[in-house]
Amino acid sequence: MLSRLICSFLLTAFAAFAVSQESPSPTTLAPRSTSTPTVALTVAKNTPLQIALDQEVRVKKVGQPIRGRLAQPVYAFDRMVVPAGAEVDGRIAKIEDLSKKKRMLGVLNADFTPARKVEVEFDQLVLANGKKIPLQAVVTRGSGQVMQLVSTKDDKKNTAKDAASEKIDQAKQQVRQQWHDTMKQIKEPGKVHRLERYAISQLPARPQYIDAGTLYFAELKEPLTFGSEPLTPQMVASIGSALPQGSLIHALLVTPLDSATTKKGAAVEAVLAQPVFDGDRLILPEGSRLKGTVLQVQPARRLHHNGQLRIAFREIVPPDGVAQKVVASLEGVQAARNDHVKLDSEGGAEASTPKTRYLSTAISLALASTAAREHNDADDAGRSQPGVGGGAAGFKLVGIALSLAVKSQPFGMAMGAYGASRSVYSHFIARGQEVIFPTNTLMEIGIGSRGKTVLKPTGQENSSQPHELK
Repeated sequence: MLSRLICSFLLTAFAAFAVSQESPSPTTLAPRSTSTPTVALTVAKNTPLQIALDQEVRVKKVGQPIRGRLAQPVYAFDRMVVPAGAEVDGRIAKIEDLSKKKRMLGVLNADFTPARKVEVEFDQLVLANGKKIPLQAVVTRGSGQVMQLVSTKDDKKNTAKDAASEKIDQAKQQVRQQWHDTMKQIKEPGKVHRLERYAISQLPARPQYIDAGTLYFAELKEPLTFGSEPLTPQMVASIGSALPQGSLIHALLVTPLDSATTKKGAAVEAVLAQPVFDGDRLILPEGSRLKGTVLQVQPARRLHHNGQLRIAFREIVPPDGVAQKVVASLEGVQAARNDHVKLDSEGGAEASTPKTRYLSTAISLALASTAAREHNDADDAGRSQPGVGGGAAGFKLVGIALSLAVKSQPFGMAMGAYGASRSVYSHFIARGQEVIFPTNTLMEIGIGSRGKTVLKPTGQENSSQPHELK
């Protein structure tokens, strides 16, 4: 019994000694190590890359390689992970077959090789140091055009600008310069080359080209990872702070807009393509959301009245954050060069009609009148070629060839009348052009107050409004 008690005591004492060695007193307790939280620098799936072809491509076959460059830098959270100008390699993925209807319409218009729809894909990113990053990026609908950055008009009558407006104007100038610097790497065609391409476009059968500078919006099918960075308490505290007046936000449109189909009051959403800083403080990381509505919309109408569109963003939401109200205005937007989009001083978008329509219509009418001049039998013998002008107005080179072969004034007059009437209809009677902003269109959104704007029908005047679309 005694031996058992002694053994029990010794065991208890040993256990107490061991615990005292493993658990130091509060005064000698070592501080517990804590790991610093990090944030992954990941370019998420479905993020669009804006890729501009750096040289002209003659379309030949599926699988044909193509090459472009990033027109806009790529960000992850608060870091630029890929700069603008980085090389992107891809290929022609598909060339559509022509339908019987499209082929027949082409033949009727003396076009025996109508343009086919060409689909492209991009599969490799090449960094400046030569590192190659495999990727899979599929082009979204509505892209594949030569684009330009369109800015709001300066209101010359209002010379007094507040500090926010001045700051926005300075930021817009920087964006313009960055865009031009990036486009300098694109081999845009010179005047002689453009003349050659114009001459080729008049032929009834011709090769198909994709112009240098054609811009594609290509969405990633898999995310790209560029490591991680520490997430400091200061960074967490500043995210979601009030945006400073005069900030210029770069956002990509999530909701496609079309003046023909978009309804007034429809919700509009965009996602930040670049983080927003106030000095060194991160206010909004890449991926934050902008929410707004369509304020006014007017579809294109007959007699060549063009479409009009106005949107406004009123709320911004950081990732996993609390929404805050903002007063924002559209300061710039990407638009296809052939769409001739312009923005008024308050950010309203409207398609404009180029003045060249007057010249082209005048030429068509002049050619038609030439074909209608009287001639005699000697003219038919070869001293002149009746109907050549009408043929040029009707079917270009094909019309000229037919006029030379037929040598008939009625035939030439018919060709000329057809060409002149088609020109008048398309330039002055047909429906005007719509304002179209496809998904992933880049928008520049200024933070600050702007004048209130109201759409009105063309030709209506109302001096009580500060500025209106016309």
